[in-house]
Amino acid sequence: MDIHHLKNPILLLVFSLNAMNTTPNIESLELPAKTSTNLVPRVLLTKAAEELIDKLRADNGELMFHQSGGCCDGSQPMCYPVKEFRIGSNDVCLGTIHGCNFYMSRDQFEYWKHTQLTIDVVKGRGASFSLEIPFGVRFITLSRLFTDEELERLEPLVAMREDD
Repeated sequence: MDIHHLKNPILLLVFSLNAMNTTPNIESLELPAKTSTNLVPRVLLTKAAEELIDKLRADNGELMFHQSGGCCDGSQPMCYPVKEFRIGSNDVCLGTIHGCNFYMSRDQFEYWKHTQLTIDVVKGRGASFSLEIPFGVRFITLSRLFTDEELERLEPLVAMREDD
């Protein structure tokens, strides 16, 4: 589906909500301050997600994210200790959020490449092995379409290293 003709940058799609239909309060999303670069990041996170990452990092060391493609995990961002989830040649790194690389499969990225992702946290237990699950919360992905101007100024995908 060609989505370039859609002009509404406010369009927010909520992916991976739990079975209890818990939804984030979009009006009260508190995002960290924007950087001074003119490049538009592909992935952001809310202040609540940033605080949860701090807690998880204190318990588990360095972290990484992989956007699940569906099935059992329901297309949610999964948080793991670095090296505990194997990144493959079919994965792309969209960028870094709060010191954590954020990956997704190349096939899935083809569908989402026109959207900016925002990682948030909601109450409710997810059905996954992601590190936040024991806290009774789960990461979710919100997305919105990039504007035409933003599409021209996107941060490049992060090059994969041999040790990723």
